[in-house]
Amino acid sequence: MRNERNVTRATITFGLRTFGAAPLPVHVELEYDTLDPYAVATTYHTGAGSVRWMFGRDLLADGLLAPAGEGDVRISPAADLSMVVFELEAPDGAAVLEAPAQELAAFLDSTYDLVLAGQESAWFDFDHEMEKLAFNY
Repeated sequence: MRNERNVTRATITFGLRTFGAAPLPVHVELEYDTLDPYAVATTYHTGAGSVRWMFGRDLLADGLLAPAGEGDVRISPAADLSMVVFELEAPDGAAVLEAPAQELAAFLDSTYDLVLAGQESAWFDFDHEMEKLAFNY
């Protein structure tokens, strides 16, 4: 079932929620790579640099419909259902961002064009993942 590697990307402008002011625009690159079929990578471009987060594709899919996530990344529909809220927590701090639901759904659909939901295991390369771990130690 495994085919050649494919990647889909999208750039979406998120809004960083701030107290008492309009959300600040943050350009976010979303990436889905068939080499890691369970994950979505996001790169948040800030004035000071970039921050990369990875989380499960299922978390994004679930978070478009209802609150999802219990760890560093939580995703849920906003009060305005045209938006989705991302809550990110790290030892260095936390951020709450919002993004257009329609753009996120379009990106998610593009990932399903590459690997159907439930077919991720046919694309998962266990040996490749073990090699990555070996080089990190």
